[in-house]
Amino acid sequence: MSEPRSAPTIGQLVLSRQLQALRERAGFSRDQAARLLRVAAGTIRRMETAEVALKIPYIQILLPAYGVPDDEVVTFLQLADEANKPGWWQRFHDVLPDWFGGHVSLEEAARTIRAYEPHFVPGLLQTEDYARGVLTYGAIGRTDPDRIERLVALRMERQALLTRPDAPNFWVVMDETVFHRPVESGAVMRAQLDRLLESAEMPNVTLQIATFAAGHHPGTYSPFVLFRFAIPELPDMAYVEYLTGALYLDNAHEVVGHMEAMDRMVAHAESARRTKEILADFRDRY
Repeated sequence: MSEPRSAPTIGQLVLSRQLQALRERAGFSRDQAARLLRVAAGTIRRMETAEVALKIPYIQILLPAYGVPDDEVVTFLQLADEANKPGWWQRFHDVLPDWFGGHVSLEEAARTIRAYEPHFVPGLLQTEDYARGVLTYGAIGRTDPDRIERLVALRMERQALLTRPDAPNFWVVMDETVFHRPVESGAVMRAQLDRLLESAEMPNVTLQIATFAAGHHPGTYSPFVLFRFAIPELPDMAYVEYLTGALYLDNAHEVVGHMEAMDRMVAHAESARRTKEILADFRDRY
C-alpha cells in the first residue's frame, strides 16, 4: 500500500484530480478500479484525493483500462514521477505539523494569496525574532529550543516565494489587535513594523488594517487564507486554522463565503496608504 506523506506536492494534487476525472469519464466506479489493482476501494480514493503518493505500477494498469492512449500514458507517468519528488518543505518533516504541510504546498503554487489575520503578523512577513516569540509562546507541546529554531528556519524559507520571479500577489488584512499585542520586546516590535513598512512597498504585497473604529466585520471569528491558482485543474481553496489543526476547503459554497467575507473586510479596512501611516504610528509608540 502507498505510504502517506506529510503533505502532497501541487503536482500530486493536480494529477490525482486528473486520475479521478479519467476514471469517471471511462465509467468506472472506485470499486471497479480497485478490483483491477486487487486493492480496497479506499486505496483508489486516497490516490484520487492525494492522501498517498501516486504509485507508478498502479497508474500503468489503470490508465490503459480507462482508455487512455499510449502516448498520454507515457506523459502521465513522467509527470507522476516528477510530482512524487518531495517538496523542499519536506526537509522539515521532523517539525512540520501534518496539518500545515498542505498550506506550504498551496503557497508554492498559488497565483494569489489573500489572508485575514486577527492575532499576529502573517508568517510570510514575520522577522526572525518575532517568529521566534510567536512560536515559543504559542506552541502546544514541545517547545525545546532546537525545535523552535527549525520552525523559525522553515518560516524564513517560506518567505522566499514573495521575492521570486513568479511571486504570487499577497493581500493581507490584519486586525488592529495585532499591533496592540506585543511579541517579545519593544525592539522586536519596532523591527517587525519596519519589516511591514518595507513589505508594503513591494509591488506584489498589499497590506490593510481593520481598525477598531471600523467596528464588527465578518472575519472576527478566526484567521483564514484564500488561494487562487494559475492551474485550471485546481479550484480556489480556503484554509482555516484552529488551535491544533486546520481545515482545507474546496467546496465552492464554502470558498465563496470566505471570499465574500474577505471582500467586505477589504472594503471597510483602511486603505493601503492609510495603513502605512498607522504602521508608522505604531512603530513610534514602541
